[in-house]
Amino acid sequence: MPQDYLTIAKQVFDIEAEAILNLKSQLDNDFNGSVEAIMNTQGRVVICGMGKSGLIGKKIMATFASTGTPCFFMHPGEAFHGDLGMVSPNDVFLALSNSGETEEVIRLLPFLKDNGNIVISMTGKPESTLSKNADFHLNIAVPREACPHQLAPTSSTTATLVMGDALAVALMDARNFQPHEFARFHPGGSLGRKLLTRVKHEMKSKNLPLITASAPMKEVIHTMNDGRLGLCIVDNGKGIITDGDLRRHMETDSGNFMNLTAGDIMKVHPKMISSEARLNEAEELMNSHKITALLVEEDGQAVGVIQIYDLNG
Repeated sequence: MPQDYLTIAKQVFDIEAEAILNLKSQLDNDFNGSVEAIMNTQGRVVICGMGKSGLIGKKIMATFASTGTPCFFMHPGEAFHGDLGMVSPNDVFLALSNSGETEEVIRLLPFLKDNGNIVISMTGKPESTLSKNADFHLNIAVPREACPHQLAPTSSTTATLVMGDALAVALMDARNFQPHEFARFHPGGSLGRKLLTRVKHEMKSKNLPLITASAPMKEVIHTMNDGRLGLCIVDNGKGIITDGDLRRHMETDSGNFMNLTAGDIMKVHPKMISSEARLNEAEELMNSHKITALLVEEDGQAVGVIQIYDLNG
């Protein structure tokens, strides 16, 4: 019979979820001590691990770095062959090893003690060599691996990752880390772009569809078509006409539509935003009023248009 792979996947989810929930009962004051040690250091956090633990360590390092905790990853093999020169006495050393007996990591302990570094261990064995020689120990023991042979690190690496996330989030809280700070470290991402880029950098300002309130409907339609923004700006921002406004008046004023002027159908006091505002402010304003475009103003005059489609470019 064909293998039921969905059942296997669900079993893995259950086993790893159990491992994560199990971490709650293993937390103690060493977690608080770890956070305080990192907060109080004048140096960086050096994250070190071998094999799968090292791969998880690199992800933890990336999370720390992007959320305000200066850090770097150090391969234990390279550390023993010269990279320890990068470790200053002020650095906090976060060592990852599920067994707590990884030889390449254990061999670094004499240097770290002599160098005066605070050592935080993250292991599944509280009585291991690494755990006993650390200043703080974070217990990542899991009831079982998801691997059916209990060989491949699965639940244990998930537990390590989650403990690292818990540290990172606790540090964010301790620092009162804010979205604009996250954006500074992610200028190329969507959030960074919205929080750092100003409206003036993305607004459309050339060949704006400008008309006067007295403009006849034929001119309104022609200007809107040429502008290709789905709107017309009336009297430098005193009013706005959208393509939706046109459609509605074509239905409600069908017999007299072509005799109307821009002033007859425009919306007065349209929503505007400063050219110096940031893109996230424009997005919040559009979402709160359920509109897709804003007029951009400088000194009370409309100088551009920013649309919802411009925010994720």
